[in-house]
Amino acid sequence: MRSDTEYLRLAVEIARASRASGNHPFGALLVGPDGDVLLTSGNTYARDRGVGHAEANVAREAAQRYDPAFLERCTLVTSVEPCCMCAGACYWAGIGAVVYGLSEKRLAELTGDNPENLTLDLSCHQVFAAGRRHVDVRGPFVELENEISSEHKDFW
Repeated sequence: MRSDTEYLRLAVEIARASRASGNHPFGALLVGPDGDVLLTSGNTYARDRGVGHAEANVAREAAQRYDPAFLERCTLVTSVEPCCMCAGACYWAGIGAVVYGLSEKRLAELTGDNPENLTLDLSCHQVFAAGRRHVDVRGPFVELENEISSEHKDFW
C-alpha cells in the first residue's frame, strides 16, 4: 500500500490534468481497503459549473458502485481540503476516511475573491464532527503545500 503522500501526489497529477482540460485544478481519488485506486476525478467546472467538484464526483460515483460497509473501509484522497459540500458528499456516501493536502484556508488565500471559487470558511473537520458517523481525517500535509499551490498560482 502507498503512503498518504504518494496518494496525494496522484491527486495532484489529476488536478494538473483537470487544469489542462480547462477545469479548476482539483483532483481526487478513492482508495480501497487494500490500497487499490478504485475511482478518480478531476474538477468538472466546464460541464457542471460550481457543483462539479472532484471530491463530490468521486463520492457520488462511489455511492453508486459500492456498498456502504465497503466504503466505510475506503479513503478519499484529495489535493485540497473538501469544502462543506464535498465533505457532506463523502459523509453521506459513507466513506470512512479523508486525506487532503492543502487546507481550505490556504486555498482561500490563493483564490481570493474569484467568483468561480468563493470558498466557505468551514473546515471539513467541523462538517464531519457534526455528523453521527466517524470519518477519519488526515491533513493538511504542509510538506506538499508548494507542490499543490503551484497548480493554483496564476490560475485564479
